[in-house]
Amino acid sequence: MDDGHALVVGLGNPGPRYAATRHNAGFFVADVLAERMGGQFKAARGRSVDVLEGRLVGRPVVLAKPTTFMNESGGPVASVARFYKVPIEQITVVHDELDLPFGTVRLKRGGGEGGHNGLRSIARSLGGTEFLRVRFGIGRPPGRQDPADFVLREFATPERKELPVLVERAADAVETLLREGIEAAQNQFHALD
Repeated sequence: MDDGHALVVGLGNPGPRYAATRHNAGFFVADVLAERMGGQFKAARGRSVDVLEGRLVGRPVVLAKPTTFMNESGGPVASVARFYKVPIEQITVVHDELDLPFGTVRLKRGGGEGGHNGLRSIARSLGGTEFLRVRFGIGRPPGRQDPADFVLREFATPERKELPVLVERAADAVETLLREGIEAAQNQFHALD
């Protein structure tokens, strides 16, 4: 593994209106990782992103939460990556995933955006898709509900009961990814479901 910083980005939307919504799963995981690092996010001057610099599983890590809306998160992510000189291969993006059942955690490198505006914005700003993804399943909307509406809704009551354990597991997946690499993390976490 590289001695430089790894960048871990949790995606979400800012403000109390969106705080508990499905689209903020990446923020939930980033907050757990910040607790594990023993630090607090601070606003990066002039960058539309909150960051925490520290160590996670023995590695220097920058944890970031863009403070823009999801569809504009690429600029702040690219800005932090440039500032800390983090190559695209050392960037991990944690995000909600409609195409996975609720609570499922999947890891991958690269690939398409699957209609996820945050991923699209980041790929455009970084000039590539070869960053790592930790995908947190939120399931498909019921019936004919619009996916764009569904992701901005809060988790259902039964889901909320399970959420803390599932978010911790996604944070474990990020740590395993940083410590052991993508294949080992996939082997461990894809076998759990």
